[in-house]
Amino acid sequence: MNFLIDYNLQKYAAILLGKIANDGWLDLIPLSFIFFQDIELPTDSNDRVVWQLAQQKRVILLTANRNMKGEDSLEQVIRQENTPDSLPVITIGNLDRFSKEASYRSRCADRIIEIVLNIENYMGVGRIFIP
Repeated sequence: MNFLIDYNLQKYAAILLGKIANDGWLDLIPLSFIFFQDIELPTDSNDRVVWQLAQQKRVILLTANRNMKGEDSLEQVIRQENTPDSLPVITIGNLDRFSKEASYRSRCADRIIEIVLNIENYMGVGRIFIP
């Protein structure tokens, strides 16, 4: 499973991927992180463009701060365009805790693995806040 990492999560993604690797999951499941620059997506892209691209490329968007205001907000886009075949958006619920608490990071990593292993159960749900 591939994840599109929101532009403001790059340093956090490295920590998260390290945790997943240290737990041995990368030996068992294919998982990779893709960054905006990898696909030439401008960092100022609105939520609609980011969500649509993630769906088009069949990657899960991992974010922490996409907002719920406006016509092109992530929440509005999901309400308008989500289908039963849409991949979920995973949102780290508390980025401050993620950066400060190893146990919170661990729970986030575990939750991501659980979602990947059971992705069929999460298709079309819209947004998942982790941990």
